[in-house]
Amino acid sequence: MAASERRPQAEYGSGRRKRRKAVLAATAGTLALGIAAVVVPAAFADDPATEAVEDAVEILPVDDSVLGLIDVGEVKDLTESLTYAGDRNAVTVSEPDAGYVKVHFERLLLDAGDHVTVSSPDGTESYRYDQSMVDRWATSITGDTAVVELHRAESAPVSDALGVLIDRVAYGFAADEVDAMAADKADRARPEESICSGDEKRTSACYRNSYPEVVEGADPVARLLIDGTVLCTAFRVGEDNRLLTNHHCFTESWEAKQTEVWFGYECLACGTDTASIPVKVNGEQVLKTSKSLDYTLFTVDDFARIEHFGHLDLADRPADAGDAIYIPQHPAGRPTEIAMESTEDGGNCVIKDAVFDGYVTGSDVSYYCDTEFGSSGSPVISRDTHEVVALHHFGGCPNSGVNAQLIRAEIGRMI
Repeated sequence: MAASERRPQAEYGSGRRKRRKAVLAATAGTLALGIAAVVVPAAFADDPATEAVEDAVEILPVDDSVLGLIDVGEVKDLTESLTYAGDRNAVTVSEPDAGYVKVHFERLLLDAGDHVTVSSPDGTESYRYDQSMVDRWATSITGDTAVVELHRAESAPVSDALGVLIDRVAYGFAADEVDAMAADKADRARPEESICSGDEKRTSACYRNSYPEVVEGADPVARLLIDGTVLCTAFRVGEDNRLLTNHHCFTESWEAKQTEVWFGYECLACGTDTASIPVKVNGEQVLKTSKSLDYTLFTVDDFARIEHFGHLDLADRPADAGDAIYIPQHPAGRPTEIAMESTEDGGNCVIKDAVFDGYVTGSDVSYYCDTEFGSSGSPVISRDTHEVVALHHFGGCPNSGVNAQLIRAEIGRMI
């Protein structure tokens, strides 16, 4: 890659990410150096983008505080079982004031036709498991109590080996506690914060009447709950079963399988905290991932349930400085919020720098749209075309996202 003249921005001390604005912009072709780990069909094996050598690009030092990750719960050991030899068919798992309860199956072995349910006490939220499995998280139940129930036929065999064994549980922190944690983490990370001049994000419900096309652009955006306690954001890309999030959120298929993907999680009205009941599916397979461009392309296990939320497309041209944008996201795991206004930009969120440093020189675009911990993996969307122009991944004010044209160059044939 031809060398670019670069002017360093302020450095924030040892170990912090040095963010430098590229003065002479390289072309998209010379920037497309994503170092990708690939799990794809043989048809894609000769794609030059998948053959990049890791030492061909310099990975810039990154301060962890700019990565939008936050733990929103804690995992505790638990020993509970419901077996075919026992006289119990249900067990209640509870923690006062928990935001959610998510049980982990060490082992689930079932006779043909039997199943286990994990439900809220009133049954309004319930998930069924009719396949044997080991080392898997069940889908979370909103609230502080989950009921695990074994449903077996009267003719089922009497056996200690059959049934469900729960070895741990994740309890989510209450919403106000998560918000306080996010604010505290941002305070300690300053000046590497993500809210740039007062929080100007609004819930999607507040734009439902005034900007319906923006709210429609937020519909394909999902909340991720990874391994029971970690938050990120993702979105559907293309018409097929394909979703994008950040490489720093997860990178492997086993991690995808331990990830909940929530669609339709939004406030019912502007100014209220009451949220809709989301549609929850699980991640399934990582198709491709890149550290340098900080993306992971993956699938979900029950695509038909979330297909109606629509999809977004990656832009085929780079964004320009001054282009108006918006960012639908799940900051701190809250219902969908949209960053579209920015005092720093004189009113609307816009692209500040069309070429900006990410993990590699010149891979990003920058902006002052507000984001928070948990917003990693959100789409940065053009107000004009409603295409994705960047994949948000760093805070820092300006915040930044990976140029979507570079990602498209690597995964375009897969979406």
